[in-house]
Amino acid sequence: MQSLDLFSRRHLMAALAGSAALAALPHRAFAQQQQPLPPLIKLVVGYSAGGPVDGAARLLAPALGQELGTQVIVDNRPGAAGSLGGNAVAKAPPDGAMLFFAASPTITINPNVQRSMPFDPMKDLTPLAPLVDYTNVLVVNNDLPVRNVGELLAYAKAKPGKLFYGSAGVGASNHLCGALLEKMSGLQLTHVPYKGSAPALADVMAGTVPMMFDIIATSRPFIQSGKLRALAVTSRQRNRMLPDVPTMIESGVPGYDVGGWFGLYGPARMDPALVARVNAAAQKMLAREDIAHRLREQGYDVWTGAPEVLGTKGVSDRKLWASASKGIEAE
Repeated sequence: MQSLDLFSRRHLMAALAGSAALAALPHRAFAQQQQPLPPLIKLVVGYSAGGPVDGAARLLAPALGQELGTQVIVDNRPGAAGSLGGNAVAKAPPDGAMLFFAASPTITINPNVQRSMPFDPMKDLTPLAPLVDYTNVLVVNNDLPVRNVGELLAYAKAKPGKLFYGSAGVGASNHLCGALLEKMSGLQLTHVPYKGSAPALADVMAGTVPMMFDIIATSRPFIQSGKLRALAVTSRQRNRMLPDVPTMIESGVPGYDVGGWFGLYGPARMDPALVARVNAAAQKMLAREDIAHRLREQGYDVWTGAPEVLGTKGVSDRKLWASASKGIEAE
């Protein structure tokens, strides 16, 4: 009887071990099917270092690398309002080694204003994950004799064509913020495009150009230190990071409501499994309280969702900007 019990126990243990091995097979098969990520992923930014897009990318790159289990570094390729960086990713192999940290204007505005855009964002890129959305703020040099939007409008109308404003480039969201202000207020301003917001903002502080619209994330420290004067934010409601700054609507420009976003893209024809893997990593990254807190402190709102959410937003915003950018053409 004891020998039978011993045999039964051994038989049961062997059966359980076999069951465990069988249960592990699907996971092992999945691990074998899942291709390893490149040891280094370049996160391409289509704007110069030090600007708002670059700043957000440098905040998120290490966290994305942690979630993916590989190294992610920022690769700045400024020019053509982000199109040079987007084109580099569009032409890259779809293996995940090069991803595009896109500001919305490259996806939604550039196709409407650039004469010969080197790629089509809707055909040549794969939406991977939405990341953040944001609001701009109108800032002016301290020597400009205006204290609010009403005074700015009066000043500009008295000097048609002589009030200059900087931007990150033709077709950038802060360019169209200025163009929209012209159309809605009957102003005649002069646009000065730069290769990114950072050099434009530096020139506003230096007085080379007197004003610009900029992402709150990069202007806020200079507003708080007194190096820039904030006149209004471009959203419908006030921004929690600049609660004392009125909206453009409050300031006498009815219907003025403009924002933007950042999203993660890859080359076309990426493997769906790789797309899902990057999206899952991005959502886990944005769910981390340390990351969400730092983004909120910079004036951003976390924006998460499936790749289709980003793709749909890109299509709808491209249609929206088609009418708003009418008459604007990049060189």
